[in-house]
Amino acid sequence: MTIKDGDTVKVDYTGMLEDGSVFDSSEGRQPLEFTVGSGQVIKGFDDAVMGLEVGDETEITIPPEEAYGEHKSSLVDTVSRDLVQSNDMVMEIGKTFFVQTPHGEPMPAKVIALTDDEVTFDLNHPLAGKTLTFKIKVVEA
Repeated sequence: MTIKDGDTVKVDYTGMLEDGSVFDSSEGRQPLEFTVGSGQVIKGFDDAVMGLEVGDETEITIPPEEAYGEHKSSLVDTVSRDLVQSNDMVMEIGKTFFVQTPHGEPMPAKVIALTDDEVTFDLNHPLAGKTLTFKIKVVEA
């Protein structure tokens, strides 16, 4: 059976950055299950399984615009430490906190710079701006 839009599939995968380092994998876990074309996975990953069959393997390189988008400087913001610091919160570069969007939804914010008075957060997805390569094997469709 050839995979088409709307099919539910299970795949084993390994995701790598351009330098070959692995950022995610289903190895040692259950295969990833998703409905093709539903937006549950990034567009490039979704497109990669279309037309495949159970047992097929593929390797695809996905540009940022079909993955997590370009890194946007508009999602980097510096605020007063007084606005975000509390007694039980330790601010350090590289630490990720959840901030609330204007719509009340939690969003990860990574601390990328600190001064005595200010904190700079990056609200971009950690993989924004990155070209991703996936090795994918269809295990069920």
